[in-house]
Parts: sequence; structure tokens; C-alpha cells
Amino acid sequence: MSENPTTPEAHARPAGARETDDRAAGTARTAGSASGAPRSASGSGAGVAARRTEPMFPDGTGPAADPAGSHHERRIRSFQPRRSRVSPGQADALRRLWSTWGRDIDGLSRIDLDALFGGLPVVLEIGFGMGEATAQMAAADPDTGILACDVHTPGQGNLLALAERNDLSNIRVANGDAIILLREMLAPASLAGLRVYFPDPWPKKRHHKRRLIQPEFISLVTTRLAPGALVHCATDWEPYAEQMLEVLSAEPTLENLYPSYAPRPDFRPLTKFEGQGLDKGHVVHDLLFRRRAL
Repeated sequence: MSENPTTPEAHARPAGARETDDRAAGTARTAGSASGAPRSASGSGAGVAARRTEPMFPDGTGPAADPAGSHHERRIRSFQPRRSRVSPGQADALRRLWSTWGRDIDGLSRIDLDALFGGLPVVLEIGFGMGEATAQMAAADPDTGILACDVHTPGQGNLLALAERNDLSNIRVANGDAIILLREMLAPASLAGLRVYFPDPWPKKRHHKRRLIQPEFISLVTTRLAPGALVHCATDWEPYAEQMLEVLSAEPTLENLYPSYAPRPDFRPLTKFEGQGLDKGHVVHDLLFRRRAL
């Protein structure tokens, strides 16, 4: 597949993590530092800059700060990294569990999903926030593996802790750019589904090119979906829901399971963010599409 220079890096805005987000103003979420240490009061200076680039796990016991490094080209991003503090419990979970349940997206080798998940069908979830909804779905469906992709270090640690606490052996956490994961590290027709819940809507018109759900991205995704695989998107941003419906409907390898938007399926848990949005009168749209037979 040829690369479009405007293709976004495929990360969803984490569900449940936007309570303070000024979406109408398109405010970037860059609080904190790359190491998880709080930003100084002045927010400037060489010390702050050094902390932002200092790897949190220099010994390789946790997720890398930039796993793909210079191996792959940079693109317009569909997300803003959220560098909030990593709690001691999250850091402990990352150090203990990353080597077993975590995977850096370096783009250098293909992932054997059968070996990684013991032969389970695997769904890719892009953007999982703090992981509560992901853990609930994994517990409710232990016969499906979830490859959960995000760049939010506290959320990665929290999800690993939840997986350990609840004995959820069907979760693996991927750290880095999901487009590199899809393009370089997953085999064709290897996924049983894709989940993208509440991605950043990038409300300003000049930022629409940063939205995750674009024709180029969906075209790539469908090459990695097995026949019958389910694509499930959800958003509370009406204009983005319309774009999602248009893009997904235009992809010839996908078929909509409903005439338009889908009713909220029982298997998608109600997140804290979604509940707050519903209390404010937001309308959440789900979209359910299926990969046609090859």
C-alpha cells in the first residue's frame, strides 16, 4: 500500500480520559513529562526538557518511549500524547509484567498472534485509556484475545495491573503507532475485529486531517481483517460520527450491519467518560461493520 503523507498515526483518544478536554478549542493534552514526573511550575527550562525525553524504563523492563525510533517515517498524528504521572503501582505492574504481556511496536518483526494468544481469535483495540472497559470486555469474553494498543504509559500499567488482578490471560498490551503495527507487524487476515472507541474528534476544520478514521486507514485495516471480522467504532462527536459512517460505508470490503448507526451493543461497557457525556446530553453513536468474504 502506498503511503500518503497525511495518513495519521493510528491512535484513538482513550475512552474515559477526556473529562478535562476542551474539545471545542482543540486543546492539546500534554500535561506532565515523558518520565511520568510532574512538570515544573514554570513549565520551562533545560531540566523540564530533559525529563520529557528521559526514558522511564532505560533498562528495557517496560515500554519504550519511542519504539519505532527512526525505522519508520513520521506522519501527521491523530493524537496528542498525554504524559501524566505514572503511579508506583502502575510502574510496578509495567516492570513485572511487560516482558510477558507487553509488546513494543518497533516495526521490525511480525507478531505471531497464534503464539501470543494461544490460538484465540484476536481483536485489535486502538486507544484504551486506563483500561477498565478493555478489562471488562476481556473478562466477559475469555475466548477472544484483545491486543490493546495505546501510547499512554499510566493506562498501560493500569491495564496490566487489572489483567493480573482479574486473571485475564487474554489481554496483551502494544505500545506505539498502531499504523506501524498494522502495516509491518500483523499478517493479512489475522484479526477477528477492530475496536476504536471515542477517538479524538479534532473538531477544528483545519485539524480534520488528523482524525483517525480516514479512507487510507480503513483500507489498511481491512487487509488485516479476516472474513467476518467486526469493525466497531463509537463516538460522541456528531460530525465525526457522520464522517465515520461515510468512510466505513465507502469501503467496498465492509458491510454495515444496520441501515445507519447501530444500537449500543451490550458488549461495549459504559465508560466513566461516556456516562458523564450522557449526563450532559451528548449523543453516542456506535457503528458496526463486518468484513466481507474474500
